[in-house]
Amino acid sequence: MKKLSVLAIAAILFAACGGQKNAQNTEGTDSLKSFEQQQIEASIKMHIDSIAADLGKLKQLPFVQEGNGGITLTKEEKQVKPDYLLPASAADEATTLAEKYRILSALNVDRKIAALYEMPTEDYDKAITKLIADINDPSFKAIDDTNTVFETSTTLYDAMEENGRINFFWQLAAAALVEELYVMNQNTDKFLSTFTDEAVSDVTFRIIVILDAINRLTEYDEDIKPVAEAVAPLEVLNATSVAEMKAQLAESKDKIIAARKALVK
Repeated sequence: MKKLSVLAIAAILFAACGGQKNAQNTEGTDSLKSFEQQQIEASIKMHIDSIAADLGKLKQLPFVQEGNGGITLTKEEKQVKPDYLLPASAADEATTLAEKYRILSALNVDRKIAALYEMPTEDYDKAITKLIADINDPSFKAIDDTNTVFETSTTLYDAMEENGRINFFWQLAAAALVEELYVMNQNTDKFLSTFTDEAVSDVTFRIIVILDAINRLTEYDEDIKPVAEAVAPLEVLNATSVAEMKAQLAESKDKIIAARKALVK
């Protein structure tokens, strides 16, 4: 999966958390609700882990190469810089705590893409550093290097649970998922070139299940409602073949853009 992770496909993996413990320790929640919430979050974890496994079976993208210094893009690929990444200034639009978590997640994805294309990342670094300071989540101290946040999701998940911030983990995860879909939709032919019909069917099915689970979490977390509303239209992505996936992504372009704007406005 390392072959794809840095190219935003595996932004999904950010939510591949470790553990299946109850994600909320709110007093007054009865045991039935706690159990149900635990099962919902365990389902999200299972299906995201399964997406990771499915993507890990795919062959390497044609514009990615591996060397002693890690994963890089081909010289030809780096010649055309992406113009669809969020600007670092988008961080200034976040006012609520939930919004700051989401924009942090999306900017982390886009910063990695910018770095791969050898674009300047200084503004991203400043924006991300400020967001982390504003959020003031002690969970981030569990990660030595904030730039590795997407590679240390198990550590972060456990720390956020311990510090009572676990509900915001799903804000991070949802924003990463939508940003990944948005990036994929800018490069559909490139990204889908390695997919098989079976892989497309499995991945889109699991995305639908995850979106449904996020919607069900609104019963336990008021802050997740805007997220559930934003991603609900994406349930139309239920392809069973590569050709169908290409068509659905094209038809859903406006919905994906709207979901992205709603989450990282």
